[in-house]
Amino acid sequence: MIEGDADGYWRLAQTIVHGEEYSIYTPPRRVLRMPGFPLVLAGAMSVVGEDHFRVRLVLALSGMVACYLVYLLGKELTNETTGLIAAGLTAVSPVMAGFSILFLSETIFAIAMLISLWVLVRLWNINWGDNDRLRGSLWSALAGVTLAAAFYVRPSWLLILPIVVVLMFWGAKGHRVRALERAAVLILGFIVTLVPWVYRNFQVTGHFVPTTLWAGPSLYDGLNPQATGDSDMTFFDRDRVMLRMSEYEMNRYYTQQAVEYARQHPGHVVELMGAKLLRYWKPWPNAPQFRSLWMMAAVSVVFLPVLLLAVYGAWISRQQVLLLLITVGPILYFSLIHLVFVSSLRYRLPAEYSLYILSAVGLTAIFGTAFNKEKINS
Repeated sequence: MIEGDADGYWRLAQTIVHGEEYSIYTPPRRVLRMPGFPLVLAGAMSVVGEDHFRVRLVLALSGMVACYLVYLLGKELTNETTGLIAAGLTAVSPVMAGFSILFLSETIFAIAMLISLWVLVRLWNINWGDNDRLRGSLWSALAGVTLAAAFYVRPSWLLILPIVVVLMFWGAKGHRVRALERAAVLILGFIVTLVPWVYRNFQVTGHFVPTTLWAGPSLYDGLNPQATGDSDMTFFDRDRVMLRMSEYEMNRYYTQQAVEYARQHPGHVVELMGAKLLRYWKPWPNAPQFRSLWMMAAVSVVFLPVLLLAVYGAWISRQQVLLLLITVGPILYFSLIHLVFVSSLRYRLPAEYSLYILSAVGLTAIFGTAFNKEKINS
């Protein structure tokens, strides 16, 4: 059990199972984490008990679900064969298999994200005519709900909402009014799904908090005099600001500190962006405990070919806007997010699931070309 994130998620899940206040540490941190992953852990605990091994078995099943969702999304975007190949690539990925049993939110977020992407693809393919008005509204509402469900696991997914709305208007062309209608329904679905969390946060903090009160320290973790691009939260224990501030004030304090440091040291910020970009796209894990030769080789031997296949798949699919948005969009989105926040392979992993669909496109094209050449020669 890794101290910090994993231990925190486990303890928050226990508070849910035992009907206690959703908080950990002293002074209590009531808005430290989004409740999505702790709720999943709590559900597993309710069924199999508070045993690490048995809960890991449940999480292993979630990894299988993620593979199936890659198949569904790939099938929706291209065809069944491509979906099957993409699912197969995810199934044999050492990193995806390994992360699925950790008490970390990456795989559960990948599941929620893949569901929301699948719904968005279905919505995109609905015509704008009057006959499809009700269906378009229903899928728009479902898109809002599924986007919010993913947001409940990882708050950095929030910015995808305005991006989706902008793309909806862009794709509507001569149907701006109908696009406005669907966008309004989508936003409403998102807001309604988020209301319980926002209302609960207002009750415990007295402030409007749609995400968490950990964004400030996370931002300062990536933008401070000792920042390297890696996470080092020792400053939080050293400063002990929670002894003199509320959780809300603490979050605002570190946000201000990070913004002020970035304003005064733009050169270091640019340097950190380069380091974070490298850490994000590095084929092997950044953490020291995972830098053994066999581990680096096992991870790289899968990711590098998959990435090259995705690049080829993107090139031959360059006219298919929807395919590129769904497969390349998420991994680029998080790459940009983590130019500011600390970066690691861990934050890239959920977006790799949809990218593997593009890799399957490239792989299918290569084998298809080779098969046709062999057929002609014979």
